[in-house]
Amino acid sequence: MLKVHNPKTIAPPTGRYQHAIEVPAGARTLYISGQVGNLPDGTLAQGIDAQAEAVWRNIAAILAEAGFGLGDLAKVTVLLVDKAHIGAARVARDKILGDTRPPASTLIVVDALASPDFLIEIEAIAAKA
Repeated sequence: MLKVHNPKTIAPPTGRYQHAIEVPAGARTLYISGQVGNLPDGTLAQGIDAQAEAVWRNIAAILAEAGFGLGDLAKVTVLLVDKAHIGAARVARDKILGDTRPPASTLIVVDALASPDFLIEIEAIAAKA
């Protein structure tokens, strides 16, 4: 079981994330490469809403393939090319995560990703005891 750490001695998280997630000794760990908004047929979803949802669906599929679930996510790093996309990224995250405990999270706005067509990329780490 992953342990959440949100100390009462610091301000609470300002969004749907945890300050820290502790992975117990001996847990299986899965490192997920940065996922972009590619659909199962290899085409790129169009627009930030569709790309963000595709990214989260890809992460969910990778987790499932490895025998993990969304609740096993320990850390995600979200990269966006436009700060105006933050809201759409959060909507997609919340749609896919639902009531699942959110992971520790970092959001970074960058000038560009590997392709000028990519609007979002998310890498993740999951752990399962």
